[in-house]
Amino acid sequence: MPEVVDFPTRRPGAPFPPPEYAGYRERPGLVRSRLPTGAVVWLVTRHEDVRAVLTDPRVSSNPAHEGFPSLLGSTGGVPSPDTMPGWFVALDPPDHGRFRKTLISEFSVRRIREMRPAIEQVVRDRVDAMLAAGDTADLVADFALPVPSLVISSLLGVPRVDRDFFEAKTRVLVSTAATDQDREAATKELLRYLNRLISIKRRRPGEDLISRLLAAGTMSAAELSGVAMLLLIAGHETTANNIALGVLTLLLNPEWIGRDGVVEELLRLHSVADLVALRVAVEDLEIGGQRIAAGEGIVPLVAAANHDERAFGCPHRFDPDRAARHHVAFGYGVHQCLGQNLVRGEMDLAYQVLFDRIPKLELAGPVAELPFKHDGVLFGLHSLPVRW
Repeated sequence: MPEVVDFPTRRPGAPFPPPEYAGYRERPGLVRSRLPTGAVVWLVTRHEDVRAVLTDPRVSSNPAHEGFPSLLGSTGGVPSPDTMPGWFVALDPPDHGRFRKTLISEFSVRRIREMRPAIEQVVRDRVDAMLAAGDTADLVADFALPVPSLVISSLLGVPRVDRDFFEAKTRVLVSTAATDQDREAATKELLRYLNRLISIKRRRPGEDLISRLLAAGTMSAAELSGVAMLLLIAGHETTANNIALGVLTLLLNPEWIGRDGVVEELLRLHSVADLVALRVAVEDLEIGGQRIAAGEGIVPLVAAANHDERAFGCPHRFDPDRAARHHVAFGYGVHQCLGQNLVRGEMDLAYQVLFDRIPKLELAGPVAELPFKHDGVLFGLHSLPVRW
C-alpha cells in the first residue's frame, strides 16, 4: 500500500497551489492522503488523470455513497439529494441529466449575451457606490461579493426591495467566520424566502428564471428551491473570488488590462474551486496506473491539473496569450459547471467597467499583507484594500 501523506493544506506565506502538488504529479500512480477529517483518500494531480476521473461512470459525485470524502466536516459537506432536493450536482446520470437538460439553455452563450446589459448595470451601480463613498474601498466587500449576488438575485426574479436581505443571507453562507449554526439559520431563511417566491411566481409569473422553470414543469417546488439555492451558492463565492483575484493580478500586470484572453487565463491560473470536485468510486477502477477500490474516496485537485507542466507550459506564469485553453477550472464531463458562461461574462464586465471607470485604481498596501483564504474550501481573498 502506498505511503499515506498529510493532506496538502494551504498555508499563510506559502504559494498557491500548494508546492506539494508538483511533487505528487511526478510520483507513479496516485497519492494516498489523510484528510483533516481523518479519512484516507486518493489525490489526483495530473491533468490527464483529473479529466479521466471526472468522466468515468464508475466514479460518483453523490455524497450518500459510503466513502464519499468531506474536507471540513459539517461546514464543508456536500448536501445529499435527500436533504436538499434539487441539489443536482450531487446526482449521477441519468438523474442528473433531468435537471441539466432543463437548465442548460438558461446559461447558454446566447442567453448570457442577452443578460450582459443587466450585468453591466449591476457592475456600474457598485462602482458608483464605491466612488460615492470616497477614494478607498475593500474590493471584496464593496464589489466582488455584491456583484454576483445581485446578478443571481435578478436572474431568479428577486424583487429589488428584497435584494439587501438576499445578499446579507448569502454572505453568511460563504463567510468563513460564520458558525455552522449561523449558516444553518441563513439556509433556512433563504429556503423559506425562495419557497414564498416560488409560490408568488406560480400565481404571477414574470421574465425570470424561476418563472420559466415553473412553466417547464420538470421539477417539484422543493426541487426548484434546491436548484435556486445551488445556483445562489455555487455562483456566488466562486465568482467573487475570481473577480477579486483577477483584479489583483491585473493591478500587478497592468499591461494586460483590456486585452483578450485575460478571463480564461485567470480562471486557469487561480483555480479557486481546487477542492470542490469530490468523488467516490462505486466500482473498482484504474486511474493513472493506480487501482482504486469501490468505496474509496477521490479528490481530483483542479489547481494541480491546471498547473500541470505537461498540459500548460510555464503554468505559474500569467500569460493570456497562451494557446492552451483546456483547463478544468469549471470541472469536466457531465458535471462541468453549468454557469460557466455567466461567470465569464461577470468577470469580463467587472474588469472592463472597473478599470474604465477608475483608471487610477491601485493597491492600498503590500501584496504580502493581503489576507488570502487559506482556511476554506475555495481559494480567494478575504479582503482587497484599494484606493484611487
